[in-house]
Amino acid sequence: MNNRRDFIKKAFLASVAAAASPQILAASEDETNPSAQAGGSDTYIVPKGNALKITGTFLDEISHDIPHQNWGEREWDSDFRHMKAIGIDTVIMIRSGYRKFITYPSEYLIGKGCYRPGTDLLDMFLRLADRYGMKFYFGLYDSGHYWDTGDLTLEIDRNRFVVDEVWERYGSRYKSFGGWYISTEISRKTKGAIEAFHTLGKQCKDVSGGLPTFISPWIDGKKAVMAASATLSKDNAVSVREHENEWNEIFSGIHDVVDACAFQDGHIDYDELDAFFEVNKRLADRYGMQCWTNAETFDRDMPIKFLPIKFEKLRLKLEAAKRAGYDKAITFEFPHFMSPQSAYIQAGHLYNRYREYFDLI
Repeated sequence: MNNRRDFIKKAFLASVAAAASPQILAASEDETNPSAQAGGSDTYIVPKGNALKITGTFLDEISHDIPHQNWGEREWDSDFRHMKAIGIDTVIMIRSGYRKFITYPSEYLIGKGCYRPGTDLLDMFLRLADRYGMKFYFGLYDSGHYWDTGDLTLEIDRNRFVVDEVWERYGSRYKSFGGWYISTEISRKTKGAIEAFHTLGKQCKDVSGGLPTFISPWIDGKKAVMAASATLSKDNAVSVREHENEWNEIFSGIHDVVDACAFQDGHIDYDELDAFFEVNKRLADRYGMQCWTNAETFDRDMPIKFLPIKFEKLRLKLEAAKRAGYDKAITFEFPHFMSPQSAYIQAGHLYNRYREYFDLI
């Protein structure tokens, strides 16, 4: 009798498990599949897709203020697939090195005291860009000297050799090598900036047969505070008129060797976007330059630095870029702040909300 009861009990439990397993499996797949997650109900009460799509991203694994994710080629390959799925066609290595850490085995920089890297990130990024049909921009070397002293001389001197070395070793080997990013970041009429941008932009173009160059400065707005600062804003923010006057002078001195400017969008408040963006576009048009936006996908409004941005904030910025008639939106940066496989779980949710908004499901 007991054996019969045990048999019936086991048979019942087996039937329950068999019935439940498809639902359990489906739930498990939904948790790991961005497409399944993004297919929720449409709850938007604003027009969807009325914004400039992000079609480019920086790649930052030589960093000083966000964590390294310690990815190998398998993880990077997956990330390029995630980028491709939402229409990203341009990747920018934000810098080829920072202080003593470098992305490729540069004999010149190693001779100047940099550490020899264990892998060649530059070669890997170029191979992946080739594989996924993307354009790759090479970011110049950042010695850190400018950040310490305000003097741009060493950045010019180091990169004279880096540009030649990189073009000779990589430029002709990869069809994806499509341009140069002058990685020095400024916000105002910095002493020596026009000369530095012009010198480096000209060298990049001369060595590569005229490939495009771009810069990504920040606007010296109320949220332009140091990353290590406990404060979130400052009082002495630049006015729209001051910004226009100073960047008119800078553009006039560099427009023949710098093809695009992607102002970072996170240092001004959301109700200031239209005023500054309109100026940026007018200046770029005046000098025949492309006007891009660097749509930051991390949140500057929080005391914790830095976490993925709330989607509503990103939407406001991309909608303003479309209203201003910007030519392209890139972001800093997809792998950390927007990727489904980021170390931050919120980044995957941001990816899903972005896909919903633009109907990329």
